[in-house]
Amino acid sequence: MMEPKPRALPLWGVCALLAAGLLAYSQTFAFAWDEGFHSLAAQLIKAGRRPYIDFMFPQTPLNAYWNAFWMRVAAESWRTTHAVAALEVSLAALLIGWFALRRFPAAAWRLPAAIFCSVLVATNLAVVEFGPLSQAYGFCLLWIVAAFSFAASAVERPRVFASFAAGFAAGLAAGGSLLTAPVAPVLLLWIMFCNRAGSRWWKFAAFAAGGVLAILPILRLYAQAPRQTWFCIVQYHLYYRQVQWEGAIRHDLETMAGLIDFPQALLLVLLALGGVLFVWFRAEWERERKREFYLCALLTLALAAHISSAHPTFARYYLFTTPFLAYLAAAGIYHAGARLWSPDRPWLPVALVCAIAILDTGKNLYDIRDDLQWRDLEATAAKVKQVVPPDRPLLADEAIFFLLHRLPDPVLASRDSHKLALPPEQAALLHVISRADLQRRVETGQYYAVEYCEDEGWFVEDNLAPLFKNKAGVGDCRVFWDPKPR
Repeated sequence: MMEPKPRALPLWGVCALLAAGLLAYSQTFAFAWDEGFHSLAAQLIKAGRRPYIDFMFPQTPLNAYWNAFWMRVAAESWRTTHAVAALEVSLAALLIGWFALRRFPAAAWRLPAAIFCSVLVATNLAVVEFGPLSQAYGFCLLWIVAAFSFAASAVERPRVFASFAAGFAAGLAAGGSLLTAPVAPVLLLWIMFCNRAGSRWWKFAAFAAGGVLAILPILRLYAQAPRQTWFCIVQYHLYYRQVQWEGAIRHDLETMAGLIDFPQALLLVLLALGGVLFVWFRAEWERERKREFYLCALLTLALAAHISSAHPTFARYYLFTTPFLAYLAAAGIYHAGARLWSPDRPWLPVALVCAIAILDTGKNLYDIRDDLQWRDLEATAAKVKQVVPPDRPLLADEAIFFLLHRLPDPVLASRDSHKLALPPEQAALLHVISRADLQRRVETGQYYAVEYCEDEGWFVEDNLAPLFKNKAGVGDCRVFWDPKPR
């Protein structure tokens, strides 16, 4: 491996510090409730179960396969997948910084712009909170930045390898989460229209071949079970995401308007907007370099529009726009710094914005330090293990099954699937059980124990306590066991 040029060493050093911070956070406070579902899916895959066919998994599966691989290589633990995801986020931050170091038009600002981009990505609040988790955020963040970098190289080179790599990386990202699906068509069209060397049609074919290769595992699952795969990847998101979610549209509008509540995000967007306007109207840079800023703007708009169309949508989804906003913001801080400070003294404005980003994220993480974490669920899992024999049927949250290394009944692999009320034949095919049927199972004593951490519908203490001889509370979670005779 070639050593980095001396001017790159500061960037590498900053990214190493960022990686250390993300890794430390991933092993301590990082947690999101939904990642229990993703961790359990990886555990099931490791045990030989197939998504869609053997259990309900309404996501594209590549991140789950990736997590299963690392669980097999290292340990079947949330710490393993968190560490891998933290490194993925760190590499994404390094890649966008490396891109700025090589291609930012103002030579004197290349190193400051590179560090600026890396810091803004790796310290973004949403990226820090949700990137180093078992969910697909870190995985997809890495691959969309890689796809962008390969696409930028593809238009300049006559050979097709960079186009193939861009398609492969974009395909991996979409195979990890459909939230990143717009990246592939935007990059492909950009390569076609901005190509400057070699055959654009060969590059089109190479890009498409790379994308198909990346999603071969999904195509294989579709060949084995087309109905289940189509439902989980397409139909569920089109027709069932809003089921039992009242006011989903209002929630989405409040989410999008909530940008004003986050100073760091608002600053990033404003700097990015300023960067776009500067590049379009004022910058006297080469057309090829300016086009790369326009590509970042197109990717940001395409991702934001696509993410906003998901009902319900969430603020964390927009973290996929962060690398492209950061590069646009580098142009914005360059223009502001050159006008208000000095074009030859870039470090003060860069350090100021980086400090604001770091302090804002630190404050927000401090404010949520007492929220539910994996150590709380580990205490709950220990209690369940103590009172529930391994051979007795258990109804529990996905994270508890994962921590117990206990493979659940397939109908219990996805808690969200219980909101679906499907025809019996379709429900059996998809391994789905409704909440009403689940309630009847509990009432008739088919589960030796029930664990839950969130009140939901009928599943509350007042309904469950009369049905069991014993109960215990562990933090925010409740465990009921040994059903009374019916």
